[in-house]
Amino acid sequence: MSIETLPPVYLPPPLEEPSIEDLNLSDIFAALGTPLRLEIVQRLMTESTAYDHSCSWFGFDKPKSSLTHHFKALRHAGLIRQRQYGLERRSRVRYEDLDSRFPGLLAVIREG
Repeated sequence: MSIETLPPVYLPPPLEEPSIEDLNLSDIFAALGTPLRLEIVQRLMTESTAYDHSCSWFGFDKPKSSLTHHFKALRHAGLIRQRQYGLERRSRVRYEDLDSRFPGLLAVIREG
């Protein structure tokens, strides 16, 4: 983890997500089966320079309700962690959790 990706000193608690033990490949692959969701995770992995990002960081021309649905699916599958900052939810990949449960999976996802 580089200095740029170190978590801020204060973080709101994460929204509900599966524990490491409850992560399973079928949920992960189902969530990544939508091209937009795969792009979200890949961009968080390859373009992210801050600890976490809001939906607007991606610049998608999609309704907010649609994006909310996609981010929720990724969080429920265990791919991303989301935190609530006022009215804004910010996301990041659950690197450590995914690497510990499924070594090598993130490299496959990154390559698409």
